[in-house]
Amino acid sequence: LFLRCLHGLIPPQSGRIKFAGCELDQAIIKCQSFIFQAPTVLRRTVYENLAFVARLRPEIRADETDRLLAEMRLDHLINQPARLLSGGEKQRLAMARALLTAPNLLLMDEATANLDPASVQIIEASLQTATANGVKIIIVTHDIGQARRLAHDVLFLNSGQLKEHTPAEQFFTAPHSAAASAYMRGELTTTG
Repeated sequence: LFLRCLHGLIPPQSGRIKFAGCELDQAIIKCQSFIFQAPTVLRRTVYENLAFVARLRPEIRADETDRLLAEMRLDHLINQPARLLSGGEKQRLAMARALLTAPNLLLMDEATANLDPASVQIIEASLQTATANGVKIIIVTHDIGQARRLAHDVLFLNSGQLKEHTPAEQFFTAPHSAAASAYMRGELTTTG
């Protein structure tokens, strides 16, 4: 819900959404990409899925498509119908499409849940490259290992409320909130 609101997919029932001090609008949303837990691919080949995005955004360099196909380890599947890919391959294609738009902010909603370890590793390596290139990334995950590997900053949400906002190192060693402490001990935390 948090990410869908940030991406303008769900309007707030009350209040406003501000992003970097500005009202959320189409100009801000255009600088974002969103990767969902269940990827959607077009009824086209792997290459045509990326080419479709490139045609929508004329500022995208042609060689960027090939670079992302190689980075996502999909370059050998360019003529494969995208709908015949495995779940991990579809998610890597979704990642390539998202990065092809050169977003300032990448939103990921459990995007590596239920994927094979090789696909998770490829996606995480790509996220680290994107971060090094200045892309801000917000990942929603229940995978503590992934959070430890990737997080710089942790926002811990529980029962729809922000319970803690802490640098990652501090969160994983000494969380401040009772809910985060319980979660880190492996306890189920279902109430505020």
